Amino acid sequence: MRFRVLVTGAGGPAGVAVIRSLLGRDDLEVFAADMDGWASGLYLVDEAHRRLVPPGLSEGFCDALIDLVAADGIDVLVSTVDVELPPLAARRAELGAVLAAPSEEALATCLDKWLLVQACEPHALVPATALLDDEGIARDWVFPVIVKPRSGAGSRGVHLVHSREELEAKTRDAALLIQENLPGDEFSVDVVMGADGQAIAAVPRLRARVDSGVAVAGRTVHRAELEETAAACARAAGLVGVANVQLRYSTDGRPALLEINPRFSGAMPLTIAAGVDMPSLAVDIALERPVPSRVEFREVANVRFLEDVFLPFDEVLARD
Repeated sequence: MRFRVLVTGAGGPAGVAVIRSLLGRDDLEVFAADMDGWASGLYLVDEAHRRLVPPGLSEGFCDALIDLVAADGIDVLVSTVDVELPPLAARRAELGAVLAAPSEEALATCLDKWLLVQACEPHALVPATALLDDEGIARDWVFPVIVKPRSGAGSRGVHLVHSREELEAKTRDAALLIQENLPGDEFSVDVVMGADGQAIAAVPRLRARVDSGVAVAGRTVHRAELEETAAACARAAGLVGVANVQLRYSTDGRPALLEINPRFSGAMPLTIAAGVDMPSLAVDIALERPVPSRVEFREVANVRFLEDVFLPFDEVLARD
């Protein structure tokens, strides 16, 4: 039996990695979707398997996906876009296909850094964290500290505060956090969690070169403390499937949690090349098919380069 899989976010690095991974399986028929007809990943599949969808933040996004799933007989829906995950998870029972994504509760925990710190603190090292209110500001901080939004991905809205005077001058805002500034190296750990809450694999990566916030060169590394900390945080957040855990070393040389992105990372090709095909595992977990209890990885490095896809102009979904 061949299962039909729809992958959204075909224009992003994660979407491209997932599509390429799943195209290698004979038991899957892969559809690619994106809001932009110029999205490169759309053209990794043939013309009959390309779909346009509304933006993930639009009011009609979920309804459009539900209609698409029904029309194409989709069995598994894989979203690689942050903003699509909460609305899809909220309507999981209506989708008509299995959603290969964390639960609504796990997403809520991961996407609110204040809730995430509280969930993970009993199980792993987390940086000292407080709300940007009178009580939080009054704590005995070692400066500089980080002030950042409770929600949001990447470095948007994140800045250093260098003194107590500067911190006390901040407008109180419970949507912002004060956090200890960790001094050590940062690592990104791709994890895949089984339905039993145990880590099938945790693959740490060091970003050797970054261009516009995207890793263009890196390497996987074997470090037990990184693997164990990432797995403990993912478990504490209630994750099943694939996520990306960001860690940074503290002053005493231990890895501490920065955040969890409950989705496929843009550097997923490196993790796959290291021997852990997380997109394939995620689909099997979603379908409740047997998966290994543990998958080991190799230390490998990668460099990334621009690649073109050439096709007849009349096949481009958005011809503007």
